Amino acid sequence: MILQLNQEHLQTIQTHAEITYPLECCGVILGCGKMAVEAIPTENAFPVESEKKRRYAIAPEIMLKTQREARDKSLNIIGIYHSHPDYPAIPSECDRELAWQEYSYIIISVVKGKASDIQSWTLDENHQFQPEEIKLLTPNS
Repeated sequence: MILQLNQEHLQTIQTHAEITYPLECCGVILGCGKMAVEAIPTENAFPVESEKKRRYAIAPEIMLKTQREARDKSLNIIGIYHSHPDYPAIPSECDRELAWQEYSYIIISVVKGKASDIQSWTLDENHQFQPEEIKLLTPNS
């Protein structure tokens, strides 16, 4: 499958990643199937402040609230995004252990405060990350 984003979604993710640097940012992607409709920045709720440079967490109450709002819009949570400050856009072992198979996981690398590489990943049947193609939609797509 191919994850479809538009320029506005990409800009939301990049801006969020840059303004939270050097900490990891995180957020939720709403959509239908693999078509993104909305990128929602969330607070990094990882409980240990000093670890927020290498870990992220979305508070369970925020996930539930976002899930309800998505349902009200006839959408689903289709993905989670987070940044890797000064590290490649590849999943860590912690990312893999905490991931769910039904979501796309977008990781954006932020190097010295500037968003760079962005990759999407999905879990296979063996709970291993596989790359997922991102198609950037143009306004007329």
